[in-house]
Amino acid sequence: MTASSVRRQLIAGLLSALACASAWTATVPDTIEQRVAACIACHGREGSSSNSGYFPRLSGKPAGYLFNQLQSFRDGRRFHSDMVYMTRHLSDAYMREMAEYFASLDLPYPRVSTATDASAQVLAHGQALALKGDAARGIPACVACHGSALMGVQPGVPPLLGLPRLYIASQLGAWLTDDRHALPPDCMTDVGRKLSSADINAVASWLATQPVPANTHPAKSPPAPLPMKCSAMPE
Repeated sequence: MTASSVRRQLIAGLLSALACASAWTATVPDTIEQRVAACIACHGREGSSSNSGYFPRLSGKPAGYLFNQLQSFRDGRRFHSDMVYMTRHLSDAYMREMAEYFASLDLPYPRVSTATDASAQVLAHGQALALKGDAARGIPACVACHGSALMGVQPGVPPLLGLPRLYIASQLGAWLTDDRHALPPDCMTDVGRKLSSADINAVASWLATQPVPANTHPAKSPPAPLPMKCSAMPE
């Protein structure tokens, strides 16, 4: 076989491969559903993961919250290797489109498992922190900011129910250890630094076993003026 015939075969093979690639590309729809397909590998189909495992639910959360978290992964305020890698080249406009897509999904929550190894005393402590806080230590109740139903508040406060215990504990721990931040005023850093590891375990254990209410939508406003300034709720 001559050199020229080899070149012709290589060129023909390359052209055939390009034609196949073009045909395959043409069959993949350029939709927001297709572009966020990578998210479901960890967060579940359409972002509706359960309260078991680690990864949090995305569907139905306030768009402002989801956008802020994507931006935080990209800009170094939150740290998770996969999320940092996937967001590092995304524009604000693209991230906002992704956030609005997941926020628009109104999917049923899976049944919350009440199985826990936490003692009744630990659960009672978690319930007290979530519903009443600890005024002596300057810790506001979770419901003061996350809504009386704990399902979040528009435009930027997330729900706390229907989430895995491990995820809740890890995020509260990240606030405590200064490994997670928000734009100023960073209210959760102020709260997180006042929590002990026992507090975190208790509130995560209690929240993870609470049933999700019939109305799973975020509240339009907090039940009362916020106990502190917070970037998630611009004035």
